[in-house]
Amino acid sequence: MRRTKAFIPTSKEVPSDAKLLSHILLSRAGFISQSAAGLYNYMPLAKRVIKKIENIVNEEMMRVGAQEVELSFVTPADLWAESGRIEKFGKELLRFKDRKDTEFVLAPTNEEMMVNFVRNRITSYKNLPVNLYQIKTKFRDEARPRFGLMRGREFIMKDGYSFHTSNEDLDREFDAMEAAYKKILTRLELNYRVVEADSGAIGGSESKEFMVIADSGEDTISVCSKCEYGANIEAAIRGTNKEIPEAPEADFNKFQTPNIKSIDELALFFRVDPYYTVKTVAKKVIYEDSEEIVLFFLRGSDTLQEVKAINATEALDIVDVSEEELIALGLTPGFMGPLDQDKAKHVMDISLKNALHMICGANEKDYHFIGVDLSVISEVAYFADIAEVKEGDTCPHCDGKLSFTKGIEVGHIFKLGTTYSKSLKAEYLDENGKAQPFIMGTYGMGISRLVASLIEQHHDENGCKWTKATAPYMVNIMVSNIKDEEQMALGEKLYRELQEANIEVMLDDRKERFGFKMKDAELIGFPYTIIIGKELANGNVQVYERATTEKTVVSVKSILDEIMALVQ
Repeated sequence: MRRTKAFIPTSKEVPSDAKLLSHILLSRAGFISQSAAGLYNYMPLAKRVIKKIENIVNEEMMRVGAQEVELSFVTPADLWAESGRIEKFGKELLRFKDRKDTEFVLAPTNEEMMVNFVRNRITSYKNLPVNLYQIKTKFRDEARPRFGLMRGREFIMKDGYSFHTSNEDLDREFDAMEAAYKKILTRLELNYRVVEADSGAIGGSESKEFMVIADSGEDTISVCSKCEYGANIEAAIRGTNKEIPEAPEADFNKFQTPNIKSIDELALFFRVDPYYTVKTVAKKVIYEDSEEIVLFFLRGSDTLQEVKAINATEALDIVDVSEEELIALGLTPGFMGPLDQDKAKHVMDISLKNALHMICGANEKDYHFIGVDLSVISEVAYFADIAEVKEGDTCPHCDGKLSFTKGIEVGHIFKLGTTYSKSLKAEYLDENGKAQPFIMGTYGMGISRLVASLIEQHHDENGCKWTKATAPYMVNIMVSNIKDEEQMALGEKLYRELQEANIEVMLDDRKERFGFKMKDAELIGFPYTIIIGKELANGNVQVYERATTEKTVVSVKSILDEIMALVQ
């Protein structure tokens, strides 16, 4: 492609709403343009990058036997109602009616559509397993679209779905897809981590996220210092704490604690470590058609993890509750404790099971219990993992320590089981001729998000640094002075030779200053730029490598061989 013919509108202007470098650089370098909040147009350079990512995904899916299909972007709302997810997904699900007053949605994900696609078409166990996927535009009506391609309303996604006759076969496919996703991210030259995750609105059991490590990531992930364990903070667990503070010694008793309402005040008052205090967090839990106040109890040294709390109560959401609402239930704000099980539903963190030497609220103003043995309620209380892990906690798989880092979620795989096949009545006949629901897995990867993730990891203050696997053009030939016939002739010759060698090449034949062209080349991020300029008088050109920002003098006679060696 000749630069004089290419549509690459580079700019010095930074979009007013741009916060992330990927958003800034992709906009300035002429890859994307915004049409509305959370909606982006892909220019020719971006389309080339997207196609390369898609090709890598397609190659790895082919290797594991997945078959590509394409489903309608517009989905009948009846399918979402049939699965019971139309309300659960909330306002992010964009609904509309056609001229016949039939309701549809713009698909943010396609579990329902793919199950409908397969049911009554695969009817026998002999036709299983099967793995079908598509790469297609999705739409999620984000309340606050931001960060460019990271959290847009419209996005390109690879979504795949597998169908099985047994959980054992699902496990095999799940492992195969995890390995395939790892190969994709490795080929893209991304630094990533596979982490355990919460299934969220998709449903199902085991799930894993593929996180690109970046300071700009929205997700906090907990990683082990010794083994490969990693988990989203929403799903992270910890091992047994081996460094337990010294326990206070006291017989069970009720102790007056005037105006002592916080954990810090309580620990200071009794001169104990917060580890031996019981923290009470009151929340209003929202269900599909009801709500209730729930008291969550955990050690004073811990913090409630709200996603875990939602999962523990099988709720849709949890919100704060007022003191007036607590008082109306007969509770005493600031002095609530787990020994009174009658006023509200209780959820106890698993670290409190059979805990000794504890201090907790006495459910009476200005009083706490000391010397509490929580084994007295172990048979009646409901225990769940509701605490957020902390940096320095022990890894659940080894004796390593957990630390936090930031990540960008680019992939997510789930074991769905029969969540959707049962609700949508999608069945096959087993060996005995008996109808059974499909056992399913689902596998998503954000294609447009990968474009931004690549730049979050590969950039400098001057612009993008595309990897060889994703660069829109591998080589940029920059003629410093197009009026110089010798420079232009060499540029044309190299341009033809590289094209004939099937190297993606750009010839910058614009009538612009050298400095302007060089800044453009750095902004766009071509892996290699051949600079044809003053060195030509000595029979040489320069090769600028974007990854290292180093310039190397190369003779004209050997430049083609040098470039061919570099791009391989």
